[in-house]
Amino acid sequence: MNLHQNHFELFGLPARFAVDAAALEARYRELQREVHPDRFAAAPEMRLRGVDPQFETNTAMPSEFLVEQMSWRERIEAGSENPEALARLRGGLREESAKIYEKLRGQLDQGGDDEAASEATRMLMFYEKLADEIDDKLAELET
Repeated sequence: MNLHQNHFELFGLPARFAVDAAALEARYRELQREVHPDRFAAAPEMRLRGVDPQFETNTAMPSEFLVEQMSWRERIEAGSENPEALARLRGGLREESAKIYEKLRGQLDQGGDDEAASEATRMLMFYEKLADEIDDKLAELET
């Protein structure tokens, strides 16, 4: 991303008065995901401590967490036509993410278990993907 671009270039839109609102919204969400401060925030700190979080190669997760992910996906799909249901799911997802962030904060700040910190960060990546799915469904309903 080049922040020296004009708004049309930044959002990949033709420079004209009539803007494609759906394309603008989609690109805005995409850019927002790229630069969100919470996105993988723990990785640089872990790397400074000499820990490779192995995001690309280590996908092992506790089975109960994976079952929970399937449940989230089922609830998202069930509410895919209902903006209120999706908003409630998004709120619940924020609460779950906040719990993991709190654990991760302790693991990193108190010099705790680096493996647990890596796992917590991978969990947050799963939640980020779920949040993206909800946001995409909400955007579809708005158009």
